[in-house]
Amino acid sequence: MDLNQLEVLVAVAEQRSFSRAAETLYRTQPAISQAIRRLEQEVGEPLFDRSSKDGTLTAAGRVLCDFAQQMLNLRHHAHTAVKELKDLHRGKLTISANEYTVNYLLPIIPEFRARHPHIKIEVRRSLASRIASDILGRDTELGILSFKPNDSAIASVPVLKDELALIVPLDHPLAKKGVVSIKELGAESFIAHNVKSPYRERVIRTFEKLKTPLNISMEMPTLEAIKRLVELGQGVALVPRLAVHAEISRKQLVALQVREMKPERRLHLVYRKGASLSHAAKAFLRVARRLPGS
Repeated sequence: MDLNQLEVLVAVAEQRSFSRAAETLYRTQPAISQAIRRLEQEVGEPLFDRSSKDGTLTAAGRVLCDFAQQMLNLRHHAHTAVKELKDLHRGKLTISANEYTVNYLLPIIPEFRARHPHIKIEVRRSLASRIASDILGRDTELGILSFKPNDSAIASVPVLKDELALIVPLDHPLAKKGVVSIKELGAESFIAHNVKSPYRERVIRTFEKLKTPLNISMEMPTLEAIKRLVELGQGVALVPRLAVHAEISRKQLVALQVREMKPERRLHLVYRKGASLSHAAKAFLRVARRLPGS
C-alpha cells in the first residue's frame, strides 16, 4: 500500500461517499474505486460495507483508517519540518574549535542567534590538528582554524586576521613601551602553551636567529592558565591578541608588539569541499562574512 491509496481511504471515510471523495481529491470516481479495491486485495479484507450507501467502514476499514490518518499526519509533519529547516525555524549547527579559535565565534554567535533564534548551536572543543578529521568524519559541519588546511577535501573561507602579542602584567617594566625588541626579552621568564604548533616553532627560530635566549620557565595546558599566571606576575607570554582582548579591555594585562616578530594569523572557517551544507551552516557563513575584520 502507498500513501496515495491511504489518502483515498481517509477521504472516502470522511466524505462517506466515493463520489464526494473523488471531487475532494480531484480524481475520477473509477480511480477512487480502483484504489480501494487494491487496498482490500492487499489487506485481504473488505474495508467498506457495500450494502450501505454512505461509505460505512468495516471493522478492518476502521483499523486501517486510523493507521492511515497517522501516516498522513506524519507526512504532513515531515513536510513542515523540512520547510522549517529551509526557513531556519528549526535545526542544529555543530562547529569544531579549539581554545583559541573559539574566541572568534563569540561575537558571531549572538549576531547569528539574533537572526535565527530557533537554531541550536553546539561548539565542540577539538585540537586544531583534529578539526579537519572531525569535518571529514561528519562529526561537525563547520570548523574554525588559525591556518589554511592542506587537505584538498577541505574548503576554507578566510574570515579574520590576528597577530601574536606579548602579554605582561600592568606593573611590568616594559608595560608602557608599546613596542619591544627581542633583545629586550632575553632575561624574561616565558610561560608557554604545551601544545606544539607552527607558531611556537617560529618564535623559537626567531629567538635563535637573533641569538637571544628564550627562557621558558613554565608550560601550561590552556591559554586561560597562561593569562592568569602572567596577571599574577609569574612571567610573560606570547599569545594570540584575540585571546586576550577581554583582559586588555578590562586593563588586567598589557599587550605589546614585538618588533622583529609579526607573524600574522589568518583564521579560516572550514567545511567539507563539495558538501551540501545545511541551511543553518550557510546562514552562519553569511553572518561571519559580514562581520568587521572578515
